[in-house]
Amino acid sequence: MAFHSVFLVFLAGLAFFSEAAPLDSADSKHPLLIKILDSVRGSPAPNVPVKLYKEAADGSWELLNSKQTNDNGELYELTTKEQFVTGIYKIELDTASYWKRLGLNPFHHHADVVFTANDAGYRHYSIAVLLSPFSYSTTAVVSEPVE
Repeated sequence: MAFHSVFLVFLAGLAFFSEAAPLDSADSKHPLLIKILDSVRGSPAPNVPVKLYKEAADGSWELLNSKQTNDNGELYELTTKEQFVTGIYKIELDTASYWKRLGLNPFHHHADVVFTANDAGYRHYSIAVLLSPFSYSTTAVVSEPVE
């Protein structure tokens, strides 16, 4: 079963990230893209609350922004190039509210993705998340920014 989930995430990531973003697309203007897919319905997960945090020097988390995914399960506007400096970041997905809106009682209340960004120079980060009420999988594509 674990292989099946990893394989689905791989296929979703391959299909989603197979082409470079066209110039002037939303993807080229924002350094961080979140894409959330609902594995139960087999479709994007709209209106999932997402928070972006940056780790402070004392180890605490500073909230940078809070938004929701669009109808395509995507979120581009969490940060800007100027704000997205070298550091450790956490993306917190409020998965419980998403599943409860669909009438399901999920196991986890939120899914966190913690990662180091821009430690080797400025990059573009695309993070895909595959959700079910009892599990989640993530994959990331880190690339040179499209100028």
